[in-house]
Amino acid sequence: MVAIKNILVATDFSEPSGVALAYGRDLARNYNARLHVVHVVEDVLLRYAAEAGMIGADLQTDLETRARRDLDALVRDDDRKELGAVAVVIRSMNVAGAIVEHAKSNSIDLIVTGTRGRGAIQHLLMGSVAERVVRTAPCPVLTVHAHERDFIVPDAISLQMSV
Repeated sequence: MVAIKNILVATDFSEPSGVALAYGRDLARNYNARLHVVHVVEDVLLRYAAEAGMIGADLQTDLETRARRDLDALVRDDDRKELGAVAVVIRSMNVAGAIVEHAKSNSIDLIVTGTRGRGAIQHLLMGSVAERVVRTAPCPVLTVHAHERDFIVPDAISLQMSV
C-alpha cells in the first residue's frame, strides 16, 4: 500500500497550477494527507542587485505581499480544516530548487505541479520548472496540463443525480 501523508502543490497562479491544485486537494482527501501549497517568488534583490538599487527592496516586498495575498485566497478555509493545508511563500532565485528543498525538508510524499507543455524550441531555450522538479525531487511528481481529460466516470454522474 502506498502511504502518502504530505502532498505539495506548486503554484504560479496559472491555469495549469489551478488544475494541479484540484488534483492535490482530491489526492489529499483520498489519502488523508496534509496539503502544502507552495509559491516561489523570484528574489529580485539577488538577481538584479546592480540594477535594482533601492527600488529593489520595495519591489521585493510588493511581490511577496501580493504572492501571500493570492496564496491565502487560493487555499480555502475548508482546505485548512480538512487537509491541514499550509500556504507557503518562498523567496529564491531557483524555483525548481526551492520546491525540491521544501519537499525534502517537509517529508513530502508526492509533488503535484502544472506544466504548460511548451514547444520544443521554447523548452530548449527556457527549460521547464516542472522538468527540473521531476529530475531532482525526492519523491514522485505528478505533472498536469491545464486541459487534461476528465477522470469522471459517466455512470458516477448519473448515480449522483439520481440520489
